[in-house]
Amino acid sequence: MTQPSADPTASLAALVERAARAGAGAPPVDTWHPARCGRIDMRIDAAGAWHHEGSPIRREALVRLFSTVLRGEADGSYVLVTPAEKLDIVVEDLPFVAVEMAATGEGAGRDLTFRTSLGDVVRADAEHPLRLVDDADGFRPCVRVRGRLDARLTRAAALELAELVEERDGVPGVWSGGAFFPVDAGA
Repeated sequence: MTQPSADPTASLAALVERAARAGAGAPPVDTWHPARCGRIDMRIDAAGAWHHEGSPIRREALVRLFSTVLRGEADGSYVLVTPAEKLDIVVEDLPFVAVEMAATGEGAGRDLTFRTSLGDVVRADAEHPLRLVDDADGFRPCVRVRGRLDARLTRAAALELAELVEERDGVPGVWSGGAFFPVDAGA
C-alpha cells in the first residue's frame, strides 16, 4: 500500500477481508513432536518463493498448505511437521514475506497490521514483535507471524514503515500494539 487511505480503518478492514478470503489459520504444529525423518528437497528462497526438487511450486493452494505445517525450530532450522513426521527444509532468509501494511492511530496508540503473501494477517505487538534492523545492508524490518516464523517486509512496506519511525527517549523506533520496537543499528 503506497497511497494512504483517507480512512485508515477502511484499509485495515480491506486487508483483513483479503486475508479471510486467503485461508484459515495454521494447525497446532507446536504441539506435534514426531521424530525427524530426514530432509525433503524443498526450499524457500529469499523472495519467499517455494521450490521442490529445484522447481518453483506454482500452485498457490499447495504452498499455502505447506506453510500451515511449517515450523521454526529452536536451533534456527525449519521443518515441515505433521503428527507423524518431521522433515527438514531449507529457508534462505525468512519463510514469509509481508506484502502489505495498514497503520491506524498515532504514537503509543498506533497499531500496525501486516498481511503476508500467503494470507496470514498479524498485528505487531508484544506477542508478534517487529525487528527493525538498519545496518550496512539497509533497513530490513520483519515481523513475527507465529511460533518462530517471521516475515520480511517488502521494500515498499519497509519504506512505508520507515516513515513511522519516531524517537522515544532518544531511541528511534516504531510503536504498535502498545509496544515500542527500537531500530537496531546492527554491526
